Amino acid sequence: MWLEVGYMFFGGLGVFFFGMKTLSEGLQSIAGDFIRKIVNALTTNRLVAVGVGALVTSIVQSSSVTTVMVVGFVNAQLMSLTQAIGVIFGANIGTTITGWIIAVKVGKFGPVFVGLGVFPYMFAKRSDYRAVGRIFIALGLVFMGLELMSGAFKPLRSDRGFMDMLVYFSADSVRSYLACVLMGTLLTCVIQSSSAMLGVTVALATTNVITYQTATALVLGENIGTTITALLASFGASSNAKRAARAHALFNLLGVLWLSPLFWKYLHFVDWLIPGNPDYVNAEGVKEYVASHIVMCHTMFNVLNTIVFLPFLQPLAKLVTWMTPPPKEKEVAHLRFLSTRIPVGSSTSLALATAEKELVNLARMVERTFLLSRRYVLSEKPYNKIFERVEKYEGITDSIQAEVTVYVCKLQEGTLTSEQSAKAYSLIRAADELESIADYCYALARYRNRLTEVQGQLSAEEQAELSAYMRKVYSLFRRVERNIGAEAWDMRDIYSRSRKLSEEGNQIWSAHKKRMEAGGAAAISGMLFSDFVVSLRKIRGHVVNLAEALSATPIQDS
Repeated sequence: MWLEVGYMFFGGLGVFFFGMKTLSEGLQSIAGDFIRKIVNALTTNRLVAVGVGALVTSIVQSSSVTTVMVVGFVNAQLMSLTQAIGVIFGANIGTTITGWIIAVKVGKFGPVFVGLGVFPYMFAKRSDYRAVGRIFIALGLVFMGLELMSGAFKPLRSDRGFMDMLVYFSADSVRSYLACVLMGTLLTCVIQSSSAMLGVTVALATTNVITYQTATALVLGENIGTTITALLASFGASSNAKRAARAHALFNLLGVLWLSPLFWKYLHFVDWLIPGNPDYVNAEGVKEYVASHIVMCHTMFNVLNTIVFLPFLQPLAKLVTWMTPPPKEKEVAHLRFLSTRIPVGSSTSLALATAEKELVNLARMVERTFLLSRRYVLSEKPYNKIFERVEKYEGITDSIQAEVTVYVCKLQEGTLTSEQSAKAYSLIRAADELESIADYCYALARYRNRLTEVQGQLSAEEQAELSAYMRKVYSLFRRVERNIGAEAWDMRDIYSRSRKLSEEGNQIWSAHKKRMEAGGAAAISGMLFSDFVVSLRKIRGHVVNLAEALSATPIQDS
């Protein structure tokens, strides 16, 4: 019997897991642009923050993803701690939507949902129709997984040893109630999915293996256990990011603590809200109404907890700040978003939005490298500290480019829409072009060192030409950099500016060649001047390639 229960349960759990993951991806493929706009908006009002958290989590079907994303925003100093806590409150409410999907009593019709979805998913030409088909297939798999788990648990009702063991988890006393909460917490920490644990809990209660109060106590523990994902994501992040993750854990833990003395009254309150006796068992030995009662317990816990703690948002922020003092040394975050380890498999749209934010971070780092190298090259007496900063920034850009590439490549291992695949390729290509620009900026600084070593000096005319050309190349870079994330690109303007820069570079080279032939420039300094111009022309080419990558324009000869 135990072997049959085991493979039926794990098989059902696997189908349920896959269904939830596919459902999340299908919803995101439809609402991806909307999600990106929501997560890019900073919330200034605590009620708006709660609403944003609830809405985004309802779409992505994972409070862990939303919370980890918020930890990333706090880590990058794009969201204050109090704003982040408000979004986390909302995420806890939004995740209850999953419970209501589970509670729908259509388990036997799971294959019908799969059948309805498979035809548009496989044969429709439009991507939005395929996404709808994918959602139907996912719903069918969720219901089929629940049905398999429920069937696996039915034989346990007649197993005396198993039922005797459950006496310790009956939640009819304070000791057994606490044991249930602890069990729910530990299992959710291991699985790292409160939705999966909720599905298991509902399946156990529906088949009359565990009681209604036992299931509710397990659900309260699951709310504590789900905070482990954000806590793990905060390792290595800034102090504020750790505070946001700990605020999430405290919020759920304190919620369970204040509700525990009122646990049995709370059950009566939910019974009053939801019709039907949760302990009613039909002729098939199934509790018909218990699923909706359990899910309502889950929902009301998060709603009431938010109502109770929302007025104390500032004190909660102060508490976690006290718990997590700032480090003795100033924190400098180079990899600002991807270091928070957002689970790429659980939210493609959010993961792409996060990678794009990291690309903006990389572009700003490249801009600082460009400005420092220009200052170093044009200075009358170059300082070693400036060169060291250029060298340091060039190394940082290498690291960020590698992280972005690895992260997006992992994304591409999953199921992406054609638009998401194009976006992923665009991000990889853009990161590579930015890293190449930083390499040539570092090369400019090295050429300036070489000029100093040979005690060479550019003429006033060469200095003026180089200064003007660097300024124009930088202007083109800034024009492209400011447009990262934009939907519309004026590539004609960029190509026009690039051609003018190319022609100007040729003119500078021709003028320099005539000076060399006339003996108006020293041999070594003349060669280094040529290297300066060639590097700047290379930067111009990579800037055009960057614009093509971001605008999804086919590669052209630049």
